[in-house]
Amino acid sequence: MGFGELVRRHGVDTRPLGVLAYRRLWAGQGVSFIGFQLTSVAVSAQIYDITKSSFWVGMLGPANLIPLIVFGLWGGAIADAVDRRRLLLVGALIAWSATLALLLQAALGMTNIGLLMATVAVHATGFAITGPTRGAIIPRLIPVDLVPAANTLNYLVSGVGSALGPLIAGVVLAQGGFTFAYLIDAVLFGAGFYAAVRLPQLKPIGEITRPGLRSVVDGLRYVSGHPIVMMSFVVDIIAMAFALPRALFPEVVAERFGGSLIAFGWLSASMAIGSVLGGLMSGWVGRVQRQGVALTYVIAIWGLTVAAAGLVGQLWLMVALLAFGGAADLVSSVWRQTILQTHAPDDMRGRMQGVFMVVVAGGPRLGDLRAGGTAAWFGATGAWVGGGIACAVVVIAVGMSVPTFRKYRPAVRSL
Repeated sequence: MGFGELVRRHGVDTRPLGVLAYRRLWAGQGVSFIGFQLTSVAVSAQIYDITKSSFWVGMLGPANLIPLIVFGLWGGAIADAVDRRRLLLVGALIAWSATLALLLQAALGMTNIGLLMATVAVHATGFAITGPTRGAIIPRLIPVDLVPAANTLNYLVSGVGSALGPLIAGVVLAQGGFTFAYLIDAVLFGAGFYAAVRLPQLKPIGEITRPGLRSVVDGLRYVSGHPIVMMSFVVDIIAMAFALPRALFPEVVAERFGGSLIAFGWLSASMAIGSVLGGLMSGWVGRVQRQGVALTYVIAIWGLTVAAAGLVGQLWLMVALLAFGGAADLVSSVWRQTILQTHAPDDMRGRMQGVFMVVVAGGPRLGDLRAGGTAAWFGATGAWVGGGIACAVVVIAVGMSVPTFRKYRPAVRSL
């Protein structure tokens, strides 16, 4: 097999970038996501700096989770009933206002934890609206057979942002402090907003249901009536709630690496680095047919890799192991997103993406809460390693127990 054939078969599929509207959305998301991740790291570091407690860092979980559940489901229902471009702009402005509030608090030297948590909740509200809306937009911009490739590109550019954001945060926090970090995010926000402004009108098609409790319930009923979709959510919750160790990063850095902000930046970026590398070699992902089994085992690998990372003392090895786990997480994310976007009708996609947002963004917040809470009892290392092992055991037990999920093969293949 020649080098060109190797790249074609295993390299990332870039065909969706040929669609101008998608390319703008993709690029804008990539730039603005760097700032989003920088702020996420800065908030965690700021709260630990104020409280010296992993418990309070873990409390960022519910501060984010509650708005994500409420506004993720509601935002998804609205996305099925209004112009999705306009809704994307509204959600972006809400998130931006929260970033400006964090900037103002840092500039004034305010250390009120309650106010910080409330601001984070507002930021999560904007994210909960834009996330499902953006996911529902993609199948309207590109052909169905390119959706898996578009999802891979989305996760790839998000991975780049998730890698660069924390790495930049380590330097920025060490040199300029929290104020400068939030200022950078406020500036980078403009790229994503510009991309949303340049989108075409995306008015709803198909049956329009008035957004509200009934439409949310209809979406949840759709999920419960489709076991494949339901299980794709369940295994992701297991992965994040049991194994995600990020709330433990500040304490582990303090214990093992002398509180180095550079080490904190590398740990925060490690999974995203793996996601980027995995995305660059993702051409094979769309050719996997038994995706239910594959999802189960990939998530088990993620859990065991995280557990191994918690046992090592060298920063480079910890980063390498977490990066491998990040590559596994990217693969599972592409399969789960593609199932939703290609199986749900357009008039249900917003609600499906709302549920997806609650699970994908809410699961890590449960993981933060779990990690912070168990660390108070078992220490950071016990909470880290135990969670990874529990993830592997539980996901195999649950994933292999549902025949329809175990035997699932996709109806649409990427080329």
